Amino acid sequence: MSGSRPGGYDPLAGLDAVDWASHRHAYGPAVDVPGLLRALYRPDEAADAADTLLVNVHHQGGCVESASVAALPFLVRAAADPSLDAPVRIELIDLVVCVAAEGNRVEPRWIAPGWAEAWDSAVPGLLPLLHDPEPGVRTATAEALGQARGRADAVLTALWARHERETVPEVLDALVDAAGGLSGHADREREATLARLRGLTAPDTAPGKRLRAVAALRAAGARDGNHARVVGDVLEGGDLGGYRVAEALKLFGGTPAERAGHLVRLLGHPSAPTRREALEAAAGELSRRRSAVPALLPAVAELLGDPEPENRLFAARVLGMCGTAARPWADRLAAMATDEGEPYLPAQDHALWALARSGDPRCAGPLARRLGGERLGFAYFSVHSEGWWTHELSLSETLGPLSAHAGVLLPPLRTRLRAVGSVDEARALCQTLTAWGPAAAPAVPELCALLEGPAAVWAAEALAAIGPEAAAAVDRERLRALIDAPPRDQPFAPRALALAYARLTGDRGPALALYLPRLGEPYGNDNPAILLGELGPAGAPYADRLRELLPTDTVGWLPLRVGEALWRITGRADEVVPSLVAAIEPYARGGVTRAVTETVRLLGAIGPAAAPAVPVLRAFLDADERPVEHGGWRSVPEDDELCALARAALLAVSGAAD
Repeated sequence: MSGSRPGGYDPLAGLDAVDWASHRHAYGPAVDVPGLLRALYRPDEAADAADTLLVNVHHQGGCVESASVAALPFLVRAAADPSLDAPVRIELIDLVVCVAAEGNRVEPRWIAPGWAEAWDSAVPGLLPLLHDPEPGVRTATAEALGQARGRADAVLTALWARHERETVPEVLDALVDAAGGLSGHADREREATLARLRGLTAPDTAPGKRLRAVAALRAAGARDGNHARVVGDVLEGGDLGGYRVAEALKLFGGTPAERAGHLVRLLGHPSAPTRREALEAAAGELSRRRSAVPALLPAVAELLGDPEPENRLFAARVLGMCGTAARPWADRLAAMATDEGEPYLPAQDHALWALARSGDPRCAGPLARRLGGERLGFAYFSVHSEGWWTHELSLSETLGPLSAHAGVLLPPLRTRLRAVGSVDEARALCQTLTAWGPAAAPAVPELCALLEGPAAVWAAEALAAIGPEAAAAVDRERLRALIDAPPRDQPFAPRALALAYARLTGDRGPALALYLPRLGEPYGNDNPAILLGELGPAGAPYADRLRELLPTDTVGWLPLRVGEALWRITGRADEVVPSLVAAIEPYARGGVTRAVTETVRLLGAIGPAAAPAVPVLRAFLDADERPVEHGGWRSVPEDDELCALARAALLAVSGAAD
């Protein structure tokens, strides 16, 4: 279908002259693009066509494909066509924003030839859309033009011209954001833009506009002491004008004590949404700094009585992530863990989790009732996404640290195991018993029964963790047969079952047969090293192969697993401690992974011969900024564990607590 318009203008002119088969997008040759571009001009197909173009041409980013270069002129013409529905036009401009942003972000080798020229040629076609009747089109256009670095001066002139006439707040915000991002690439318009942005920080400007102007100035690379004062004034007033609390604090900078002071005030704000944002910002501060715990936790605890149920839930979540530091509020959490004390069940779940995280024994009875009732309130999966989602908490992570209360929890847990309804449920219960180790021994009959089904791997691992009592009861022949005939669709099962079999029976032959061929491959050396380490001195024939592997990776799991195996086989710490220390030293400045934490545990087991690790162990303990990854509830418990292990290692090395 032609896209021609009265007067002879054809927005699809030249479409058939493009060799689309020679261009590529995320799904291969771009032969579908011309049909999708034509469909934009058919009202009943336009929305789907715009969606498909966004998925195919941009996909998940990371590059600029040649299809983007070829399609760009047609996308801009369609976006400028008032006969298309506004949502379609906006989505097309969003596609342009996405591709242009990638063109500014990724390395040149990931950008198709001709993109810079095509983008430069497209900008003049977008400028008139700053004056489009549709506010959404104007907003999207400002975002797109914010990526036009090569024409920064001309675009800034157009942005400010529109700003003087604009009345819609969302468009005004987009214009300011675009101006801030572009000013660092401008020449003649840079100083004028900075002056305009500084003017928008004046006290008589709306609070949200002041914050946005500060953000734009920072994006422009303009930094002065006035920025913190402006943001501090807004935070002090409590009205952020729609700006999120965490974003405002990031703009503020300041000292930890100053940020905590603002947060304490905002946690008591009259607006429930503002209190929620303050809770999230407080969680972020707590995940980042140890000093935030005494400064913020009392104010967070006050929100356990918030009128808004979701705020009570989140307050309990923040207290729970702080573990034993929440013990002063254990009575309030215990009251919330009942129907009478907390009618909102998700908040009740979080209060019970927080009580368990603090180590309070009052969690055991309610958790036992949950295990024996219809409503569990906890998920069979663990979610590790960043951020502050209030999804259901993991059952195994909730129960795992509670081995001291196995006597109360095991009866309903065993009943649940006998009637298990899914593999996911069985896995979560088995992972809990694995964490409990020998304390889970009464559940051996139920675990042995699970060896007959699809949860056999996790049952075997739990039995291995229980130890001698499980070894005496397990059907060795059945477990051995499972290695050769594991549950379907579990490619990991043979190796995991073989390792459990080795630990339960002492027969490591099947595990060695499966693992040793992988020793020395580019990947997958971790578990073979664990197995060889468990051989102890009997693993001496493999020591030279492990020595060859030790220097191949400098960080991560391999130095830990290979180093531990060598130490357990040879008893010599001198040849592994340097590698272990080198593997954790880079993380004294942050980014600690699970492998680093486990390496600290190993250094403690090695004892005095691990003395070279003392400086980095002290660095872990002396930091206020937590060296673990920030931004989620696990940051605090992971840091607490790291500190506990570092202290234990220092005690083992030097004989004196740090």
